[in-house]
Amino acid sequence: MRLERNRPDAIWCLGDTVGYGARPNDCCALVEAMADLCLAGNHDLVVSGAIDIGAFNHEAAAAARWSRGVLSERARAWLSGLEPAAVAEGLELYHASPRDPIWEYVLDENVALASLAVTEAPVVLVGHSHIALTFELAQGELVGRLAPEGSRISFAEGRWLVNPGSVGQPRDNDPRAAYLLLDLEARAAEFHRVEYDVAGAQREIREAGLPEGLAKRLELGQ
Repeated sequence: MRLERNRPDAIWCLGDTVGYGARPNDCCALVEAMADLCLAGNHDLVVSGAIDIGAFNHEAAAAARWSRGVLSERARAWLSGLEPAAVAEGLELYHASPRDPIWEYVLDENVALASLAVTEAPVVLVGHSHIALTFELAQGELVGRLAPEGSRISFAEGRWLVNPGSVGQPRDNDPRAAYLLLDLEARAAEFHRVEYDVAGAQREIREAGLPEGLAKRLELGQ
């Protein structure tokens, strides 16, 4: 894996380790072993039994039921110990948003501005939407942008709300796994994408009897 070849000082996961794929136990074991900090996402919470399946759409609910049935006790215990928000190195981290760490999507400037209003950190990291993007608040003006591969930001000035995108099931029409590399000393960050075995993941989803839509969307990045 790329992270094994170029290991950063710390790895942070913003949640949803499980939920849509056919290897929930493997994913839990890998993230538990590699991540220095991991948040609970809404799918982690439903699979561990902390929230009700009825809050999810048909495909997500079907995947959650299946995942509950195959989840090991070790993985369940690990997921149950996660929280949807954290503070690390002076940054605030949320699975969804600062106002609602479990459910709210930060996809437009109004929600981003409201999120920054209830936080204090110069950089706020969020997940949940599966879309790599940035919002910068400087001199009273907020600007939001999508963040394709290679996008770079400097957060030496202003305040930022940043979504690194998703390793699993990215939804910005780029099917490659997305992650963000932060340089806290330089006050900078760069967005990255990496190829993975989409066809293999699709095959495993289908073999598990999970909804076809979960397999198909992987090749589309949607």
